[in-house]
Amino acid sequence: MRAPAQGSTRQSSSALGVAAIGYAFMGKAHSNAWRNAASFFDVPAIEQKVLVGRDARQVTEAAAKYGWAEAATDWREVIARDDIDIVDICTPGWMHAEIAIAALEAGKHVLVEKPLANTLAEAEAMAAAARAARERGVHSMIGFNYRRVPALALAKELIAEGRLGTVRHVRAAYQQDWLSDARSPMTWRLTKDTAGSGALGDIASHAIDQVLFLLGGSVTEVSGRLHTFVTSRPGTNGPEDVTVDDAAWVTLTHGSGAIASVEASRMATGQKNSLKLEVYGDKGALLFDLEELNELAFLDATLPVRERGFSRVLVTEPEHPYMNAWWPQGHIIGWEHTFTHEIRDFLTAIGNGTEPSPSFDDGLSVQRILAAVEESSAAKSSLIQLAGP
Repeated sequence: MRAPAQGSTRQSSSALGVAAIGYAFMGKAHSNAWRNAASFFDVPAIEQKVLVGRDARQVTEAAAKYGWAEAATDWREVIARDDIDIVDICTPGWMHAEIAIAALEAGKHVLVEKPLANTLAEAEAMAAAARAARERGVHSMIGFNYRRVPALALAKELIAEGRLGTVRHVRAAYQQDWLSDARSPMTWRLTKDTAGSGALGDIASHAIDQVLFLLGGSVTEVSGRLHTFVTSRPGTNGPEDVTVDDAAWVTLTHGSGAIASVEASRMATGQKNSLKLEVYGDKGALLFDLEELNELAFLDATLPVRERGFSRVLVTEPEHPYMNAWWPQGHIIGWEHTFTHEIRDFLTAIGNGTEPSPSFDDGLSVQRILAAVEESSAAKSSLIQLAGP
């Protein structure tokens, strides 16, 4: 998790050409990271070659604003270019599988936003393509950016070091309110054909990935419930049906025996982007809130009762994950830095010839859980058994 000492990453003889596909919310966040990673970390040199989007005028304007050398509208032509080494997929989920598989088969390293795909079958095909590409030295990674929050990377270290002892249970709640107004208009995120699922894939996937990230191992049992509170939204030509969930409630059994509860909602009035995580072990506990992302609360239960209590760790010291590249102690960082860390880790893996993490197989593990939640919800929250990885 910690950024290596300067000079430890091998530099390539020539810059790696990068193409990003998608220029909206995630395209903007990723562009910022590609533009800044080399300013703070020692990584292989890159060139922001081309930004791809469907609207020629808008993508051209975005390319100029975000630092890309050129714009294009045909992703197939772009991945066929010899000057493109990396393809960064920031599109809606329904496009992930086709683009990623084609890029991997063309010999391009691939970074794709979460969740891996819209369906389990697509995710399985992507993971298989990634395994085949890996044998040819072609790397791939899924962008669960919250793994790159320094406080959560520190949380993983503390758990791995045994500071919490045996982890018994985890609580995760990812809450947003951007759909709480029933008059909010229809978007692609509210249609199953384009989004795959609603709050489940959009934000619960982050919380589920954190359970796997922090604890390691795998999930063996799943139960869940999905609910849509507003079933119709204003569309361009009148009301349109919402075909995905507004909220999800999930219970996971981890292979270690720990139990995790996950809640996600885009209807939580007053919550803007709140990811809260609680991890409880027999020797300690951790608390985290994304809206205070530079802080981690840690309780050492091995201390005498008279000294015991949660301590606030401000995760801005050079000894903390990633932080030796940034500002003096106490100078906090923000949400956008998680993507810079993500690009840093991806480029470091490419430069060193090591497998990036999280892999497409890790993304497939999350996708299997998402599919099991849907199956469980359809069967009145029945318990679904998951096979091993």
